[in-house]
Amino acid sequence: MATVQKIIINQKLYGSIEMPETEAARRVLTVVTRAYETRKPMRAAMLFSPGKLRALKVYQTGGAWQELLDLELYIELGKILRFNTDDAVKLKNSIELINDMAHTHFNISKRLGLVNKERKSPANESYLFWDIENFSNIAPMFNDLIDKYTIPDDHIYIAANPDSLYLFKDEWEANLYDYGKTLKSFHFTKCDHGKNVADGILLENFKQLRLRNADVYVMTFDRELKDFFREACDTSNNLYMMV
Repeated sequence: MATVQKIIINQKLYGSIEMPETEAARRVLTVVTRAYETRKPMRAAMLFSPGKLRALKVYQTGGAWQELLDLELYIELGKILRFNTDDAVKLKNSIELINDMAHTHFNISKRLGLVNKERKSPANESYLFWDIENFSNIAPMFNDLIDKYTIPDDHIYIAANPDSLYLFKDEWEANLYDYGKTLKSFHFTKCDHGKNVADGILLENFKQLRLRNADVYVMTFDRELKDFFREACDTSNNLYMMV
């Protein structure tokens, strides 16, 4: 859930910003306002440790979604406090490029590609396997995919690890509300702690269904998960992913 936060520094009101009620967002706000208050150089690098900055130069499992959200908030604060955010924009663009991620308002349907055959074969039904942790843009998912291809709620599978669910559940639910849905409208699994647990759940859901002659949409930026779906997909299905 997002709230409007007033930006007050040294008893001066600079404006307001809409931000999610998460620890991550509050941390960014605190780092920025303290640096601004003490007249320290405003740099996006202050949001991350040196090790994290080095890691962001290579592919990140999960798409570095939290770091991108931090940078987006930093850029918005820059507009309010009127400091230069060119370095943050450059870093954000670099992360998206490295992780094969498009901007939040891109048209999903234009980047969907059939990945397991040259031509589409006849299909009787459609299914969606949605990695919401690194593909959390709700509006494009409905406008460009779910509504466009008439994918029923009971054919949509979503999973999330506990840390992501704690940070973003309210935000996801608020955005889903605009479409008359909640996470419980679909096959949603809250996973346990562990590496790639949510990814494993989605793959297992797919395998258990033993789908034949179906259109299968897998929405993830995780390269390894894409490969696993390709291996597990029956040749009678039409498998679609971001290309």
